[in-house]
Amino acid sequence: MKNNQKIALITGVNGQDGAYLAELLLKKNYIVHGVKRRSSSINTFRVDHIYQDPHEKNYKFRLHYGDITDSSSVSSIIKKTKPDEIYNLAAQSHVAVSFEVPEYTANADALGPLRILEAIKFHKLQNKTKFYQAGTSEMFGKVQQTPQTEKTPFYPKSPYAVSKVYAHWITKNYRESYNMFACNGILFNHESPRRGFEFVTRKISLAVAKIKNNLQKELRLGNLEAKRDWGHARDYIEAMWLMLQQNDPEDYVIGTGEQHSVKEFLEIAFNHVNLNYQDYVKIDKAFFRPAEVETLLADPFNAKKKLKWSPKINFENLVKEMVESDLKNVKDKVI
Repeated sequence: MKNNQKIALITGVNGQDGAYLAELLLKKNYIVHGVKRRSSSINTFRVDHIYQDPHEKNYKFRLHYGDITDSSSVSSIIKKTKPDEIYNLAAQSHVAVSFEVPEYTANADALGPLRILEAIKFHKLQNKTKFYQAGTSEMFGKVQQTPQTEKTPFYPKSPYAVSKVYAHWITKNYRESYNMFACNGILFNHESPRRGFEFVTRKISLAVAKIKNNLQKELRLGNLEAKRDWGHARDYIEAMWLMLQQNDPEDYVIGTGEQHSVKEFLEIAFNHVNLNYQDYVKIDKAFFRPAEVETLLADPFNAKKKLKWSPKINFENLVKEMVESDLKNVKDKVI
């Protein structure tokens, strides 16, 4: 390793954000370590294209088995890699699922970041390792003001959001108590062709591709009036990186400052293949949350001013990119 070459550790490297972030850091000449959970099924498809043989001497990307719910594995990996930067992207990240498995969600999403912060402190890496915690706009929940800024009070409305609020505050607490460089990114909804199939945006883009190819007849969804601030994951991981390049740690709201409904997402997606969503979409109460979050809208003023960050991919192009990707996936019989 060259003296000026940084080392990064990414938990949740198999996810949408983790994969994009790993690519970005490799382009910036980092050595990247990713944490993956042991699974009976292959779960590394998003990073397989950058995988390297662990026996290679001059590796730049390496995967480690670990779990954010296991203190010993978290501590062991941090001790072994001694990273300059840690990006905690690991989480049970599905809001609806968090109502079904609230205890697991809290264990991963609330206590997981605490385990990392404790490991940094235990191994006396406070002066070396910078920490990024992936927050979420869901923490605002029943919004107290619109648009939402770093000073907007949280009002979480799901076990997922409540867990993320704990993670947010424990990160601030360790920053102030132990002089750590620790940041919270309060990221609003961000999507891409790598989004998980369980999320509504990917559910829509895949359904459009299948309906267009006569492989699916209808799409069942919940609340079409829910409004979100949607951006592209590729833009948002750049903001994560920028947060850890500053002289002082701060928390930042990351979003586009524009709001669109699920219905608008549907309209663009179906229109892209010359179809009318109203002919195929059915409302199903099973997909409504026990406690709905109706509207979220970011004010990313601080990110634009201090990080010099702004999104490059607009909403319409995001939707079309996702549909085009799934049309190709269906055609190639990848999914």
